Amino acid sequence: MSRLAGKMPKLATAPGARPSSFPSMRPSRTTSAPLQFRRLESTQRFSPPPSSTSSSTTTKKPSSGPSFKGQLTQSITKRIQRERDDLKRLSHMRPQNSLGRMMGMTFVLFTVGAISYWCGLKYPKEADPASTLPLAATKPPKHNLNPAHLEAAWSDFVAIVGKENVSTADDVISQHATSEWSTHRAADDQKPFCVVYPATTEEVSELMKVCHYRRIPVVGYSGGTSLEGHYTPTRSGICIDFSRMNKVLSLHKDDLDVVVQPGVGWEDLNEMLAEQNLFFPPDPGPGAQIGGMIGTGCSGTNAYRYGTMREWVLSLTVVMADGTVIKTRQRPRKSSAGYDLTRLFIGSEGTLGLVTEATLKVTVKPASESVAVASFGSIREAANCVAKVVGEGVPVAAVEILDDDQMRFINQAGATSRSWKEAPTIFFKFTGTPSGVKEQVAIVQKITKGSGGKSFDFAKDEQERVELWSARKEALWSTMAVKKPGDRVWTGDVAVPMSRLPDIIDQTKQDLGRSGLKSSIVGHVGDGNFHIILLYSDAERKLAEECVHRMVKRAVEMEGTVTGEHGVGLVKRDYLPHELGESTVDAMRKIKTAFDPLCLLNCDKVVRVEKPARGEVSEW
Repeated sequence: MSRLAGKMPKLATAPGARPSSFPSMRPSRTTSAPLQFRRLESTQRFSPPPSSTSSSTTTKKPSSGPSFKGQLTQSITKRIQRERDDLKRLSHMRPQNSLGRMMGMTFVLFTVGAISYWCGLKYPKEADPASTLPLAATKPPKHNLNPAHLEAAWSDFVAIVGKENVSTADDVISQHATSEWSTHRAADDQKPFCVVYPATTEEVSELMKVCHYRRIPVVGYSGGTSLEGHYTPTRSGICIDFSRMNKVLSLHKDDLDVVVQPGVGWEDLNEMLAEQNLFFPPDPGPGAQIGGMIGTGCSGTNAYRYGTMREWVLSLTVVMADGTVIKTRQRPRKSSAGYDLTRLFIGSEGTLGLVTEATLKVTVKPASESVAVASFGSIREAANCVAKVVGEGVPVAAVEILDDDQMRFINQAGATSRSWKEAPTIFFKFTGTPSGVKEQVAIVQKITKGSGGKSFDFAKDEQERVELWSARKEALWSTMAVKKPGDRVWTGDVAVPMSRLPDIIDQTKQDLGRSGLKSSIVGHVGDGNFHIILLYSDAERKLAEECVHRMVKRAVEMEGTVTGEHGVGLVKRDYLPHELGESTVDAMRKIKTAFDPLCLLNCDKVVRVEKPARGEVSEW
């Protein structure tokens, strides 16, 4: 075999070329042909020509098959044809399978969604463990005020209360944005989109359901006599005016309580109650209505004897932010059943819910009533007299102070039928039995004389009583009557412990005098509460703000409060942390978000719900 192999001719092949034929014998390892063959086989996947079956040991005659290049071209052509056939087959199958794929995808998405929803119910997100909500942790409210969205909401409101009870008139919109006696200056865009007038609790509930679904902010409006920007719609939205809800629903004379709607005025209520020899003691400014009085936790001139609004509300019917209706209590005079939600809503200024009914305590009219007026040489002497009357426990019904400027304004306005001494003056109201009233008058007259009183006049009949007391009730309107064209009015209040009352009134009086602004001091001083009334032009706005700021700071430093009865609104909200502490305000904010998580109800009032802009809050 070795000799035979040695005699066989060698195949001359160029590097990389395939030999045209193969010997029938197994080639030597030194031959290059087998290596060339293996390389081609791994690349093109075709078999070499079969070896001859002849037993001849001679070399086979070369065949005339296709060249390597030709075989490669054929292979590529066949592969391309197969791909075209596959694409053609798939194109016929696609229309038949598209519907199936869509249904399959829908089923998969539905299944995944259902499983995710089930997992969310099974494993809910852990509640926020914090007991308070710091301002830094808040997120800005998200409301939908798109014009098309609001127009769609308008159609919903019309369907609930009727077209005649939904207004977009310019004068109505302006009236429900601010007032000439409000200390907050509303911006041009701080107006409601529309004003809605419901007549029942059910209608208010349906309105709130629409606003909750559509994320539209809401401001309640009842009387519109508030002073600190309480009903200015800072986020636009809608205003719900309760003036149609002005009915006394029921009077329980034997139980001494009455059920009313929020649009009932306290003066109208007392006229009705007087026919039954009853009366409702809280008496803020003229025009105030029960809804607003509950919202601000007001008091008035009778607070010294009868207390504030909190003491005269038994229970409330409230519509929550999502339209849910709750009732806070039944009618008993006392109850220890659960949280006292009644007092939580009093003073909340419509930020936690909308009051649609209130059960109020009433009392029997006193058998006798009288008024006395005493003048003094200085405001400090008048304040000291008040402290002595209170200190000796004289059961007067009301103690009101008016400074010399206020008495001058009353004379200039001609609001009463008589002329007054233009000096610091105290108005006393006495109620009780005829003998009791006489005793009270005698005691107070003696204290007044010992405190530097210059005069003491008391009413001898009903007509004189009304005349004397009318000066006190005309204080604000008399001041506004003497303002110059273009002037604005600012009415602010604070309250301090009785022992500090003379100090703060005297210091505030001096500060106002130095400012050069036209101003006066009025107060329910029997419980340490007094007011300043400032008249200022647009150019003097900053000066007025500084006077009020110093008065508020003075009250807090004397362990007092930034507002005795006006409420917080927009003007006093940034003073609350100084009076109560940051953590207390954070707790209030947590309550707000618990009751109104979307921040729809009177947003921005009482507590901030998002961080202020740089420079927006005054330095303390």
